Amino acid sequence: QVQLVESGGGLAQVGGSRTLSCSVSGSNFIIQVMGWYRQAPSKQRELVANIVTGGPTTYGDSVKGRFIVSQDMAKNTVNLQMNSLKTEDTAVYYCQIQITDTNSYLRKDYWGEGTQVTVSP
Repeated sequence: QVQLVESGGGLAQVGGSRTLSCSVSGSNFIIQVMGWYRQAPSKQRELVANIVTGGPTTYGDSVKGRFIVSQDMAKNTVNLQMNSLKTEDTAVYYCQIQITDTNSYLRKDYWGEGTQVTVSP
């Protein structure tokens, strides 16, 4: 079974920074993509950033130039460094991974439970 544990959520001020981390545990899988989504009240969940293992990164338009996504494959973690925070960055942030199950060779998606980030003026 694959498990995701997020950390780093909390309060921040406008213009400040905060780093989220997501640690993945389990067995019999190969991570293909790791990333972050967010959902603000009354809004749809949106991509923040993701990274293909050994490949490119993708950022949502609203965070380009401010957020940086990185992964540590030795630790099976993905981090999201959030800089120049704005009040509109307030949301629940979800870690998401896409893996290949090495038993079935099927691709599967897994989500974390979410961590709240609140940016105050």
